[in-house]
Amino acid sequence: MNRSNSRLLVAGTLALITIGIMVLSIGGFITPVHDMLLRPISSVQEWIALRVSAIHDTLTAPRDVASLQAEIARLQSEVARLEQEIIVLREQATEAEILASLLNYARSQPENRSIAANVIGRDTSPFIRSIWLDRGSDSNLSKGMPVVTERGLVGRIAEVFPTASRVQLITDPESAVNVTLQLARTDGVLVAEFNGELSVDMIDQNAEVTVGELVLTSGLGNFPADIPVGQIINIRRRDYELFQEASVQASVDFEALNIVLVITNFQPIPVELTSP
Repeated sequence: MNRSNSRLLVAGTLALITIGIMVLSIGGFITPVHDMLLRPISSVQEWIALRVSAIHDTLTAPRDVASLQAEIARLQSEVARLEQEIIVLREQATEAEILASLLNYARSQPENRSIAANVIGRDTSPFIRSIWLDRGSDSNLSKGMPVVTERGLVGRIAEVFPTASRVQLITDPESAVNVTLQLARTDGVLVAEFNGELSVDMIDQNAEVTVGELVLTSGLGNFPADIPVGQIINIRRRDYELFQEASVQASVDFEALNIVLVITNFQPIPVELTSP
């Protein structure tokens, strides 16, 4: 057999094998063999892919962790900044609300000229109850000027400096305010205990005092008339005493004072000049 015939035989054999494989494939006879051969190959490919992925994660993890930590730090900084902005906006809203209330109060008292001042400090002594304002003689404030809020009486200026002043609160034990009970239409004197609790002394024994009635300044002494001071919450009356006494809940929240009004044109009326 020559070389040419050998080639023809090989070619024919390959052709027959190819045709046979095609026939078997079409008939579905090769599928089990195909699956048997590919299953190990697939397992090897999967094993290789997992190892390559693990190596990739190991090489890139430090960089990803650093990027993630940087992003977390940036977000935390942004949250802190936004929280600070919220606090500032809330304070501004509260201040605007207080100023609006004070403006309305000032408009309702056209006879009084007043100036707004910020509360910048409080005395820490348990025996002195006072606050400090950011205005003083440079703003034409002087000793004795009444201090109020839209809710009622705060006190009066006790000391004045060029850029600051101290206000003696009505809750100070050394303070005394001439007041009138709105319903009973009788006078008394508002005084404070060392713990800051308020009461009205020197109430006429025959006066019909009721719980809940409003206590106002009488206009005598160091304060203008009709400024709210508080409400009666308890009455102490004994037949053998000359006067009644009543406990008072203050109209002003002295722990929450931020901005006040100082009445600058009030002229005190000495109590002794009103006596017959």
